[in-house]
Amino acid sequence: MDFKNTEAFALKLDAADPLQKYRETFHFPQVNGSDVIYFTGNSLGLQPKNAAHFVEEIMKDWRELAVEGHFYAEKPWWDYHERLTEKLAPVVGAREREVTVMNTLTVNLHLLMVSFYRPAGKRYKILCEEKAFPSDQYMLQSQVRFHGYAPEDAIVEVAKRPGEHHWRTEDILEAIEKHKEELALVLMGGVNYYNGQVLDMAEITKAGKAAGAFVGWDLAHAAGNVKLELHDWEVDFASWCSYKYMNSGPGNASGVFIAEKHLNDPDIPRFEGWWGTKKETRFLMQPRFDPMDSADAWQISNAPVLALAPYLASLELFEAVGMDALIAKRDQIVAYLEFILREIDKEVESSFEVITPAHARGCQLSVFLHGEGKSLFDYLMKNGVITDWREPNVIRLAPAPFYCSYRDMYRFGQILKKGILEKA
Repeated sequence: MDFKNTEAFALKLDAADPLQKYRETFHFPQVNGSDVIYFTGNSLGLQPKNAAHFVEEIMKDWRELAVEGHFYAEKPWWDYHERLTEKLAPVVGAREREVTVMNTLTVNLHLLMVSFYRPAGKRYKILCEEKAFPSDQYMLQSQVRFHGYAPEDAIVEVAKRPGEHHWRTEDILEAIEKHKEELALVLMGGVNYYNGQVLDMAEITKAGKAAGAFVGWDLAHAAGNVKLELHDWEVDFASWCSYKYMNSGPGNASGVFIAEKHLNDPDIPRFEGWWGTKKETRFLMQPRFDPMDSADAWQISNAPVLALAPYLASLELFEAVGMDALIAKRDQIVAYLEFILREIDKEVESSFEVITPAHARGCQLSVFLHGEGKSLFDYLMKNGVITDWREPNVIRLAPAPFYCSYRDMYRFGQILKKGILEKA
């Protein structure tokens, strides 16, 4: 498309946008009396307006039914999480029985490591990307130490090439091949939090499996953002938080995928609790664990329904729109944002370098602000542009297609230019 850096053109794109109406289904913070331009859906998505209703529904049932709400609420609490899995499975390309919602992301990754990191003999190494999200680094380091290994020996980190800002798939595949006799697990972030790169999950999974390792993915920045086909890719397991692109609320519950072939496998260990037992026998209080024949077997405690309610509210929007429509708008609005950046670049002395690779991106553009410092970020925030700063001088911009508009992209460009020129 032949873009133009004008408000009229941006409004024309908005008028043609089939998702524009969904902007009105979210609450926007206000700065200087106007809706903010919100670029941090990669950190915390905006609140769906229907979320409060879903929470109040549970509060009403608790108020009026007390313990009987477990079975007699309009949405009974004892199987509340199942309403999420049927809507969540299409978002991640899974069969319904392969998905569940429980705990939070790093907790779930630790629990999944119980099942899928089982070092034995010469197979004890874990392959990940260099400078993964810190929580993943801490999780991996603590897991290998728990098993008696030294992190500097047991963890293989794949680095970017000198002078480059993104990983090359061939380098990851080469590392898998090099360590294939020692690999127990490949566990990486599907979308890197810093540079926004979408890794080639299908190819990496295929290589890891061929090497004889289990393959898992941290999909914190991928779920609700990029096309996922976890079942077809034959991924062993995955987990993701729900509060970024999936708009479920701060620190909310995490999704889990466990490949169908691992369900009902008596040789797969896991930590167990009573909510993983079959519904038919759960309240018989039997001494032996009788697992569900789905990913729900990894459930440990009863579901925190007050936390799940906003997630269900958001998933209803995902069900109504579908990932294909979201991705179509995502691609166009990110392209327009990059165009705006390049147009503003021509009008100021500073320069912008997009480090998110064009061939492997979702919603996020990570941008080096050459010649600028954190004062420009502060200016943007004070003027209603909610974005994210990463040292040394990178801003992360993530125009989530559910609620960001093309006019937002144009307005951002004008505010960015003004902030640079006023400083000069």
